[in-house]
Amino acid sequence: MASLRSHIETVLWTKDEISSRVTELASEISADFGAADSPVLVGVATGAFIFLADLVRNIQLPVSVDFVRAESYGCGTLSSGVPKLSLDLKVDVKGKHVILVEDIVDTGNTLSSLIAYLESKGASSVSVCALLDKPTRRKVHFQLVGEGKFYRGFECPDYFVVGYGMDFAELYRNLPYVGVLKPECYN
Repeated sequence: MASLRSHIETVLWTKDEISSRVTELASEISADFGAADSPVLVGVATGAFIFLADLVRNIQLPVSVDFVRAESYGCGTLSSGVPKLSLDLKVDVKGKHVILVEDIVDTGNTLSSLIAYLESKGASSVSVCALLDKPTRRKVHFQLVGEGKFYRGFECPDYFVVGYGMDFAELYRNLPYVGVLKPECYN
């Protein structure tokens, strides 16, 4: 099998660029929340697991961590637009500040559904921390809850990207950078 790097058209963000930006995001979150308001970080499995781990290690507050699984891509490259929740929270978020940690915000459908779900669970605020944001693909303009904020790592051009936890058909998550997958790898 050819090396994984040969499947990548171009690297958009290197390991060092990602690390630097994650540290900045963690500093912003640490400054926005005090120890008394320590947030619950909810990672959207599976794409956000590496981002969430790096983010949590850099936040200078006591935090709780949990995961939800919302599936909208399956084995394709386009969101189905109908996210399905297949893993529920274990942590009680009632009356708590929640930061939803996403790998990428694309159409906004999944995010909007998850925000509504967390609000229904009684979260006092819902913020979003996304490694990548693709505003050109947005179909749903999500509403944050309470004093929620939107923390964005990078604005992503409209390419199909993999790496740093993000996949195509469950592959490429282990790449230490974010890159554009060559079309011949998914067509």
